[in-house]
This record gives sequence, structure tokens and C-alpha cells, in this order.
Amino acid sequence: MNHSRFPILHSRPVFAWPCRVYWEDTDAGGVVYHARYLHFLERARSEWFRASGIGQQRLREQEGIVFVVHRMELAFNAPARLDDLLSATVAIEDLRSASLRVRQQLLREPEPKALVEAQVRIACLDAQKFRPRPIPNHLLQEIAPA
Repeated sequence: MNHSRFPILHSRPVFAWPCRVYWEDTDAGGVVYHARYLHFLERARSEWFRASGIGQQRLREQEGIVFVVHRMELAFNAPARLDDLLSATVAIEDLRSASLRVRQQLLREPEPKALVEAQVRIACLDAQKFRPRPIPNHLLQEIAPA
């Protein structure tokens, strides 16, 4: 049963990246500051790309494209705290010619409830002009193999 605020649209594999909450991530009460959750989510997306065989520096230098966050919706369900071990997940929900939408969650291990949920629209842009550009076919195969 899906208790998530964001419904699961597709059943694609979920990528998970472990992260620890450090002192620098928290406020004076030991609770993660809301903007720091974006750091955890960004690192998970970067590692997901890397695990898919997509080096973002290589894409910019050799293919002339970059992936950027176009839109993000967040739900803060419960706080993470100092020293928590989190799992940041990434799952593709929608794939278009020049963008993709992923669903992300931050889970406190070993609890199944998502502390933070996000839907993120990622756009493929020409690295020089910063204008939308179709995702090359070979990258579509790496991002979402059939």
C-alpha cells in the first residue's frame, strides 16, 4: 500500500544512496535544517546518474549537454536528526524527450516511512545556450533501460 503524498506512477527500479546527518546539517536543536535536505537529494541524483554510467562532467564536455532541476515539489513529513543514517532514493516516474521526472524519498534506516518526499523535473539543456535539448537516445537507454 502506498502511503506517500506523491503517488507511484511507474514501477521502475529504485536507486538508494546512504547518507549520514552531521552537525553541519542541523540547527541548534539537532534537527536537519530544511534546506539541507536538498543537498541529500542532489547527491543521490548525482550518484544515480553515475551508477547509470552517466558522468555529468563528460556530458558537458563531450556532448554539450547538462541536466538541471527545472521544478521541485517537497513534502516534509518528519524531521531527520543529528547522526541519523538516511537512505536517499531516486526512481523515474516520467521520461520525455528533453526531460524526466523522478520521485525521491529520504528514509531513516531502518524505518519505512519517508521523512521527506520530492518530485523533481530534470531538464536536458544545451550546455552553451541553456536552452532545452532532446536527451540523446544512448542516454535514454542508460537512464531507463527497457
